[in-house]
Amino acid sequence: MNPEVTQYIEKLSPWQVTVSDTLRKMILKAIPDAEERLQYGKPHYLKNDQYAAVIAAAKAKVSFMIFNAGELPEVKGYFAPTTSPDRKIATITEGLAVDYKQLETWLKKASKSL
Repeated sequence: MNPEVTQYIEKLSPWQVTVSDTLRKMILKAIPDAEERLQYGKPHYLKNDQYAAVIAAAKAKVSFMIFNAGELPEVKGYFAPTTSPDRKIATITEGLAVDYKQLETWLKKASKSL
């Protein structure tokens, strides 16, 4: 685990630390050979030098973006496409019940061809 990513997560609010740490562990389980690094001020995860996922915390949410996700389903109000057709973002707010197993399944599927 990259110490810069650890420092990024430790500076967040308590609920964001819990969410981000859970996402981090889920990513590293889904993609065991992922490269973890702090890039553009956020934790990025690469597989074979290609972006697989990113965690980004803002004041009232944690965003979890999956790359190569064009084939993944949209979930209104939770898992949505971005301006780039190959990316989808899960928006996690305090108290939201998160299905980490589903996110892990989607991440595995999206990163399989990377």
